[in-house]
Amino acid sequence: MTRVPRHLVAPTTTDLPAAVVDDVVVVGSGIAGLTAALRLSRRGLGVTLVTKTEAASGSTRWAQGGIAAALADTDSPDAHYDDTVAAGGGLCDPAAVRVLVDDGPHRVRGLVRLGARFDLDPAGGLALTREGGHGADRIAHAGGDATGEEISRALVAALEGVVDDERVRLLEHTFAVDVLTDAAGAACGVLVAGAAGATRVLRARAVVLASGGIGQVYRSTTNPPEATGDGVAAALRAGAVLADLEFVQFHPTVLWLGGGARGQQPLVSEAVRGEGAVLLDEKGHRFMPDLDPRGELAPRDVVARGIVDRMQATGANHVLLDARHLGADFLARRFPSIVRRLAEHGFDLAADPVPVAPAQHYHSGGVRTDLDGRTSVPGLYAVGETACTGVHGANRLASNSLLEGLVFAARLADDIAARLGADELSPGAPVGRSGPAGLVPATVRSLVQRAASDGPGVLRDAHGLGRAARTLDDVVIDAHSHAGVSARPDRPEWEAANLHAVAVALTAAATVREESRGGHVRRDFPVPDPAWRRHLTVRARPDGTVDVETEEPL
Repeated sequence: MTRVPRHLVAPTTTDLPAAVVDDVVVVGSGIAGLTAALRLSRRGLGVTLVTKTEAASGSTRWAQGGIAAALADTDSPDAHYDDTVAAGGGLCDPAAVRVLVDDGPHRVRGLVRLGARFDLDPAGGLALTREGGHGADRIAHAGGDATGEEISRALVAALEGVVDDERVRLLEHTFAVDVLTDAAGAACGVLVAGAAGATRVLRARAVVLASGGIGQVYRSTTNPPEATGDGVAAALRAGAVLADLEFVQFHPTVLWLGGGARGQQPLVSEAVRGEGAVLLDEKGHRFMPDLDPRGELAPRDVVARGIVDRMQATGANHVLLDARHLGADFLARRFPSIVRRLAEHGFDLAADPVPVAPAQHYHSGGVRTDLDGRTSVPGLYAVGETACTGVHGANRLASNSLLEGLVFAARLADDIAARLGADELSPGAPVGRSGPAGLVPATVRSLVQRAASDGPGVLRDAHGLGRAARTLDDVVIDAHSHAGVSARPDRPEWEAANLHAVAVALTAAATVREESRGGHVRRDFPVPDPAWRRHLTVRARPDGTVDVETEEPL
């Protein structure tokens, strides 16, 4: 079986400090990490926030559609609950969804109080719209289609205020290499590396992983270059339980730029279809109403699968998104960022149907947590896309991700503050982790991406998954040979190792689940099987072997 390192090879560090430096280290600067850091600081705790690039560059800023919450008088948390559970394919955790929808409106209004400028309706209230899978207008947006950017701006501005007061220490251009654990297996800090590659230890009483998604595991994704699954891989190495890894959401409408396009691709938001855009095949036929009564407003997994099926039936490599009937003025006002981005690639949303195809967008699985963000490793927390709270089940409902990060980051911060106040989190000094250390060469990144795209991609089967597993097994490099690895490993090799670990775990989980459900579509098992209404968990054994366990049916 394929193994993953239990810790990454890094340049030799100085002796570990004897004293705890911080109360909490937070890794990641999207909505989840920023919210957690701000709330922890307001509880009087010392926080170090670590981010790979700059505080304003987290994945949140790329969110176009909006944030979902039952904010209208005609809506209710119960209706939001029903829509979320319906999209989740029978695998949502009811308690987690209840927390999300009940706390959501208050948390969104808190963003407004913080200074986030959402779009308003003529009466001065929040302008709300609808996206696929929602039965009501409950999507708040900003700048038309720049919601994530505005939320990030407001949170970073608030963060700068507490950094100036020295309540939060911000480490930009800093890579979190590994979570450190003590002799009892509790999280006690993070090994980080600065821009020059020099490593150092950040000791803490609690560690929060909020480092975003896994998009760069695939050849094409809507995720930014920083989304290399660092938090999920670090948690796996630290011994944490992962869950629902096989459920990867492929956004239906990503601009198709040709078969050779790689990396981050332009997203055409769900909200465009929410405003009335339709999908056409190459002959101009609108096909989604033939597949689902909700048409283009069906949940994303349904639309993505419908597009792939239509592409296979017609032999095309894309379909067309037609928004011409919405008019140039409306499109420019409602979707200025999308219109501008498409124009950069030579497309006019108001004049012609735009070529689109599914690409990786969001990971519904991740590091398993409880309702307060606690993982199976004492003192280690996870939140946002890095975490698996149980909210999304087999398929995330559109615009629930920003809300999840906001709601559960607040709960996590309150839990940490209470536990630190009760002196429940007092880890010992870091110790070396048993099991293999290792890396993979940065040059294998494209090979890992090809294996993931062709194996646990949009459509899966035993043959493709088996081939992906064998390919991934061949790229394991042990710590002693370091063939192809530089004498002083740095971020490209650490990222490649994280991508490899995530791809191994994802492929293993997708191989075990022999059915189709939500974002997991098996050509050889094309229908949902009631016997598989259960969760799969993944963890690394001491020797680095990745184990998949099947839980009892729900």
